[in-house]
Amino acid sequence: MVSGSQQHSSSRLRFGMVGGGQGAFIGAVHRMAASLDHQAELIAGALSSTPEKSIASGRELGLDDGRNYESWEQMLERELARDESERIDFVSIVTPNHVHYPVAKAFAEAGIHVVCDKPLVLNSEQADDLVRTVEKSGVVFAVTYNYTGYPLVKRARDLVRSGQLGEIRKIFVEYHQGWLATKLEESGQKQAEWRTDPKRAGAGAVGDIGSHAENLVSTITGLEIESLCADVSTFVGGRSIDDDAAVLLRFKTGAKGVLTCSQVCVGEENGLAIRVVGEKGGLTWRQENPNEMTVKWLDGRLETMTRGTGSPGESEQAATRIPPGHPEGFIEAFANVYRGVFEAIRAKREQRAVSGLAIEFPTVKDGARGVRFIEAVLRSTGEWTNL
Repeated sequence: MVSGSQQHSSSRLRFGMVGGGQGAFIGAVHRMAASLDHQAELIAGALSSTPEKSIASGRELGLDDGRNYESWEQMLERELARDESERIDFVSIVTPNHVHYPVAKAFAEAGIHVVCDKPLVLNSEQADDLVRTVEKSGVVFAVTYNYTGYPLVKRARDLVRSGQLGEIRKIFVEYHQGWLATKLEESGQKQAEWRTDPKRAGAGAVGDIGSHAENLVSTITGLEIESLCADVSTFVGGRSIDDDAAVLLRFKTGAKGVLTCSQVCVGEENGLAIRVVGEKGGLTWRQENPNEMTVKWLDGRLETMTRGTGSPGESEQAATRIPPGHPEGFIEAFANVYRGVFEAIRAKREQRAVSGLAIEFPTVKDGARGVRFIEAVLRSTGEWTNL
C-alpha cells in the first residue's frame, strides 16, 4: 500500500492564485505555464481586489465555490484551517506590484511556498524583510523572471561560465517596447493604468522590463554590478513615472556594460536582447527569436547555434520539450521556471537534495537584488551610484 505522503508526492501539486482575474494579462500566463506539464492544478483563488470581481473571476475559471475566495486574507485563513493533506501547496502572486509584499510575507510565514511575479516588491526594506522571512520559514520562493527558462539562455550561461568566451569584457542588454508610446493609461486600459501609477508599480520601464534585463545579465554571466550611472526619462507628457532609461554598468570583475530599457520605442514589441563579449568571442541572443543564438569567435568564425542541436548541456536538455525545428517559446520558458519550483517543493517534502531546474529558478534573493538595482537606477540621476 502506498502511504499518504508517497501518494501525494506523485500527484499534482495544488496551488492558489492571488490576482490574475478578469482583464489581467500575466495571471493567464502563469496558469498556462503552471499547467503545461500536468504537475500542478489551480484549486483556489482570490483573483481580484474586490470581492465581487474576485468571485466572478473564479467562477469563470471553474473554481469550486468553497475555494473561490473574496480576498487573499480569507484564502490564507481558510486554507490553513484545512488539513495539511488538502490545503494548497503553494500560492502564485500575480497582482500589481504594491500587493506583492504583504501577500508573499503572510503566505511564507504560514509555511506555504510562494511563486511571485516580478519585480519582487517596491523597496529594498521590504525585499530584505522577505529574504529574512523565507530563510526563517524554509519555504520555496520563486520570482518569475521567466526568460531564464529559455533553453538557449541556459546554453549561453554555460558558454560564459565555463570560460569558453574568455574573460568577459563587455555586456550589452536591451529591452525595448513601444506599447506606452502614447498616454494609453488614460484610455482605461487596465495594464497601462496600474503600470504607470507610481503607488502601485513603484517604477515604470526600469521596474517592469529593466529588471528583466538586469536578471538576464546576472543569470548568464554571474557577474555582480559594482556601480551604475543612469539617465532616466519620462517622454510622454503628464506621465508620473519613468518610461525610458539608459544605464552604464561597472562590474566587480572590471567588465563594463550598457543596459537600455524603454516602453516608448515605437514599433518595438518585446525586444529583449543580450550580447556578451569576452576575450575569445561574443554571443548574441534575442528573445523574439529564442531558438537561435550566434557566437562570433576571435579567429573570425561565425557559429549559429539552435536549440537542442550540437552539444546541448544538461540544463538545456532539461528545459527542452520538443525536437529541434519545432519552435519553443514564451510559455514553455515560463513553464520551465514552474517545473523547477515543483521539483524543489517535492524535494523539500521528501528531504532530498535538488538539482537541475530545481536549483536554477530565480529565488527571493534574485528578486531582492533586482529591487536594489531598480532603486540604484532611479536615484542615480546621471551620477555613478554604488549598489
